Amino acid sequence: MAAKLNVTIDAWKDGEAIPEEYAFCAPADEGRVTMGPNRSPAIRWSGAPDGTRAYAVICNDPDAPSVADDVNQEGRIIPADLPRVDFCHWVLVDVPADVTALDEGADSDGITPGGKPSGPTARGVRGLNRYTEWFAGDERMAGDYGGYDGPCPPWNDAIVHRYVFTVYALDVETLGLSGTFGREEALAAMEGHVLAEGSWTGTYTLNSDLR
Repeated sequence: MAAKLNVTIDAWKDGEAIPEEYAFCAPADEGRVTMGPNRSPAIRWSGAPDGTRAYAVICNDPDAPSVADDVNQEGRIIPADLPRVDFCHWVLVDVPADVTALDEGADSDGITPGGKPSGPTARGVRGLNRYTEWFAGDERMAGDYGGYDGPCPPWNDAIVHRYVFTVYALDVETLGLSGTFGREEALAAMEGHVLAEGSWTGTYTLNSDLR
């Protein structure tokens, strides 16, 4: 069993609402939603065991609708009892062992139509988040979305979504991932290499009845 890593995001209390500053979508003064500031939150961690050679950071929403037919459709509600699936918002692997914090805005400082590149950065290697899949076929927004892109749950969802930011301490310097990999490939590559892990959770909704 992996040891406990201490993970902290100062912008909100663990388990409480994520400020709009870190969201892809925000409530609109007119209409349903508007684009948000989409800044990656400052995150820090401590307590890694001896032998840690790198870190990985993943943010996942486990509450995405499993069926998209009713998503953001006027006159419809996504029911609370609909089965839910994962929607990954951030994949960053091969974070050097001497890095124990990421500054606010370090991996996203706004919305980039068409996405941000995956691959090596100064802070680690970016994987793709699921906006890559979500915007496929959208002429203006389609592209590879690497690194962080924040919450944008359906405005007609009957539940508040959870966003789990997990940091993993690893016993290898690199997971050997390249090209277009995502959360599933990162988790598979980490298997057997996790020395410690810890999480910080936030919630978010665009449903005006739940805010």
